[in-house]
Amino acid sequence: MFDTFWFKNLNKPPLNVPDWIFTPVWIILYIAIFVSIVLYILKKADNKKQGYIYFTIQMILNILWAFIFFGLKNISFAFFDILLLDIFVFLTIKKFYKISKVSSCLLIPYFLWIVFATYLNFSYFILNK
Repeated sequence: MFDTFWFKNLNKPPLNVPDWIFTPVWIILYIAIFVSIVLYILKKADNKKQGYIYFTIQMILNILWAFIFFGLKNISFAFFDILLLDIFVFLTIKKFYKISKVSSCLLIPYFLWIVFATYLNFSYFILNK
């Protein structure tokens, strides 16, 4: 499904990390995301609906990004997706904080990683027009 040959032949941006870094980082981040949503679910509160909506949207955007970037090979549309992802992860963090500070804090490394990924996506776009 994903054409890794295409990706390996793109001009690389400064601060590009080795490919082997992505798998362990994402495993750790997905564990933190999972624990975050479980803690949020378990917390007793009445006003959690918007947090669920933001969380669901950001997870859909997260999944779509890989398909858009690697599957469709559309760097500019992937950049638009990841900008929305940044916004919705931030909104999720804010909403989760009102219910569970731990849930919110567990999403901060994820947010920082996707902000870095946003830089990489933008750089790939500029370097490979």
